[in-house]
Amino acid sequence: MYKIALAEFIILLCGTIFAWGNFAWELYSWMKHKACTTGCLPGVNPFFTPCFYGAIFFTIAFVLSILILKNIK
Repeated sequence: MYKIALAEFIILLCGTIFAWGNFAWELYSWMKHKACTTGCLPGVNPFFTPCFYGAIFFTIAFVLSILILKNIK
């Protein structure tokens, strides 16, 4: 069970980093009034895009994964 929880932790860690990286790039492009080249919605506030909500859900899942991993030890 520990190996499965550890694999879940690693996958969620990578997903969280990727999600917040995409959101940060989108926010940077929006603040600089540049065209978004990563597939985000052009001209829309980044806090109202799926990238932001996805990053939040990945972070919540990652925190829950940490709690599960601590309880297994």
